[in-house]
Amino acid sequence: MKTLIRSGGRGKTTSIGRDMNENPHPGLFPAIEPYRHGFLDPQDGHTVYFEECGSADGLPVVFLHGGPGSGCGPKLRQLFNPASTRVVMFDQRGCGRSTAENPLQANTTAHLLLDMERLREHLDIDRWLVVGGSWGGGLGLAYASAHPQACLGAVIRGVFLSRPVDLQWFFHDARQCMPDAWSDFATHLDGVTPQDSCARICRQMLQTDDAGALVVARAWQDWENAVTNRHYTPANSAAPDDKAALALLAKYRLQSHYLLNRCFFPQDGLLNHLSALGSLPVHLVHGRLDWICLPEAAWAVHRALPHSRLSMVDAVGHNPFEAPMTGVLVQAIENMVQQLSAKD
Repeated sequence: MKTLIRSGGRGKTTSIGRDMNENPHPGLFPAIEPYRHGFLDPQDGHTVYFEECGSADGLPVVFLHGGPGSGCGPKLRQLFNPASTRVVMFDQRGCGRSTAENPLQANTTAHLLLDMERLREHLDIDRWLVVGGSWGGGLGLAYASAHPQACLGAVIRGVFLSRPVDLQWFFHDARQCMPDAWSDFATHLDGVTPQDSCARICRQMLQTDDAGALVVARAWQDWENAVTNRHYTPANSAAPDDKAALALLAKYRLQSHYLLNRCFFPQDGLLNHLSALGSLPVHLVHGRLDWICLPEAAWAVHRALPHSRLSMVDAVGHNPFEAPMTGVLVQAIENMVQQLSAKD
């Protein structure tokens, strides 16, 4: 592996590549099951699912999944050393195993931050390490900015800031990378300016009937898969069954609700609030070929946090389970856990 570390007044930047004849990066930990799971008391019509994995005596870690609109899958547990971490995972409002009378009602970033505090207090945790990726990375930074006293530090992968440039990139400008995949998605954007592309798709998801919204959701999913995996396979699969179709609609309707509101981040942008983190240790990990979340977003966060460390991983994109991203991310978490444990 070739590693270049540049040090300066803004922390450390590491560029990580890999020679073909080298040993692969360390992979995931073995699969595990939660040792505890349950639900927070209902609030605002929402019941939030949570689980704890690893060691009850380990360093407390809260993991924030991507989306908005996704959930925590079992493979995500394998990012953490079960011998040294007490990992808390939860499905955000309207996602996964969490239930809601109306998934979009009382569902904003502020509500999610409140749920995190309720969960931390419910589990009798004083402070925890925040780990998140993509939307979960932006949510993690928002949480740490609002509740720095509850945080030990943060490991953020593929940070999403929900700036106008980020939204225009995904819904329009990324066509430069995948023009063939874009051609299918673009049928839902006919005549729309680049700046309005996100709003057009999101309003179609929220304002059309289930049948029409499902067509848009499938096109959105195909486009997202193409830019995530950096290859294009024309969609020719059968329509999803009723259960899968409902799950797809729920995911992209919730995501539309958030993106139309720029993820309910502060009006002046999340970057302007990161100074609240003070000297909390932060390690940012980002793929140089990430076509979902701009690498420039990670650089902007790094510049806003003088004590942060940024690892730019060569030849990988947005998928956390793409080698060598998995190894770099697992090692970043391990190093942070060891650093924080040594302070106790």
